[in-house]
Amino acid sequence: MIEIEQLSGGYDGKLIVRKLSFSVQKGELFGILGPNGSGKTTLLKMISGIVPISSGSIEIEGKKMTDYTPKELAKRLAVLPQMTPQAFSYTVKETVSLGRYAHQSGIFPVWREEDERAVIKAMEQTGTKQFAEVSIEELSGGERQRVFLAQALAQEPEILLLDEPTNHLDLSFQKELLDLLKKMANETGLTVISIFHDLNLASLYCDRLLLMEEGKRHGLGIPSEVLKEEPVQQVYKTAIHQRPHPEVPKPQMSILPEKTAEEEVEVRVDQACIKRTDEYITLEAPILLKTLSAGVIGAGWGWHRSFVNRHVDKNYWHDSYKEDMKEFLKRYHFDINETVGMMTAVHLHTAACRFVQVEDISVLAVVTAGVGNAIDVSRAVEHNRAFLPGTINTWVFANGHLSEEAFVQSVMTATEAKVKALFDKEVKDPLTKSQATGTSTDSVLIAATQRGAHQAFAGTISPLGQAIGKAVYECTIEALENNRTGERST
Repeated sequence: MIEIEQLSGGYDGKLIVRKLSFSVQKGELFGILGPNGSGKTTLLKMISGIVPISSGSIEIEGKKMTDYTPKELAKRLAVLPQMTPQAFSYTVKETVSLGRYAHQSGIFPVWREEDERAVIKAMEQTGTKQFAEVSIEELSGGERQRVFLAQALAQEPEILLLDEPTNHLDLSFQKELLDLLKKMANETGLTVISIFHDLNLASLYCDRLLLMEEGKRHGLGIPSEVLKEEPVQQVYKTAIHQRPHPEVPKPQMSILPEKTAEEEVEVRVDQACIKRTDEYITLEAPILLKTLSAGVIGAGWGWHRSFVNRHVDKNYWHDSYKEDMKEFLKRYHFDINETVGMMTAVHLHTAACRFVQVEDISVLAVVTAGVGNAIDVSRAVEHNRAFLPGTINTWVFANGHLSEEAFVQSVMTATEAKVKALFDKEVKDPLTKSQATGTSTDSVLIAATQRGAHQAFAGTISPLGQAIGKAVYECTIEALENNRTGERST
């Protein structure tokens, strides 16, 4: 739909956009990124015809843009700038109606039914119909922005140019606006070209991205190709960390603030952080720890300070066990947002903990272990699918800075150590009589201070892996022995 070839231009003889080439297809939501001064707005103004072209060309539907009359161009292309000044006290509907100018003809244009329908539809799409008779001067900045978007949509363009469309909009309206633009692009073939300062919004909604630097193309492609740590850090000259979005396959960028001296001080998680009662074991860390867990509460990746292993009856069952766990934590004044919560049917006095130091990394492991519902994973299909309370809960706290690879390897190493302990204690699957590898609802937690020595790996032969292997194995052995002793004594 749009072909841009070796485009150059700027203001007052100063070249801002330099030999830029790219194309945008019909129905595409195309994002333009770059720091302030990179030429984004100048490029958009050149595409809209506001800023003249010094060299190169812009073609729309195979025809040079300079060959269109202003009215012909207005029927195909609409523009929403960052914030449109309002010189007259028009009502919202009157303002939106200005978008129909390109479709009017004659000295005394006649307002037609199709004009009215286009205006009403545009106001409905942007949530501005409720303000139809209100003066635009009475609206907030975000509300005005939606009105001017409605004006652009009333133009019924084939191409929509947007300069920071989410500027002045709160979170819900940002989502509604971008959802609308994406839907229109997919369903009506509207081509959208938009400048974004928010890299994450651009990643979520755009089909392709253009990353600019000093008027030139630095990157072009789908979000996962453009939004990589190294080029983004190079262009924006700031520390960035890239991670996948938790729900959709799009990259998300996080700014890394400069750490204070206090945040660099090493802290230590050890046995002194543990507290036991008849109802739960808790570990209170001195700082928020980065976590990867399979807890009832706080599962997945997160940052947590409190860690709770709650004792429940072996016949415990609750239709809303997560809500029940939340109520339990609230009752004992734990902050749910900063807590990982697990359940176990094992008596908590049988829990074992071990602190192990290997070279520059230390690890604290805490394990509760019973084998009433032990299972051989290779023959799990022979069991029914009744979920019982977790019997082996494994906590690993690392006093160091773990890479994400190290977090995942820590889970593997801790699991291998647990399985070896079950093997050495000759724990059997009661149904199949074969060697058990765990219980049906085991849970694991890996937590790290993210301070101190950097740990790239946690495989069994690495220093971190050695510490985890020793700590978890010895804890599991001791917890199993404690549990069996407790069963015999009762």
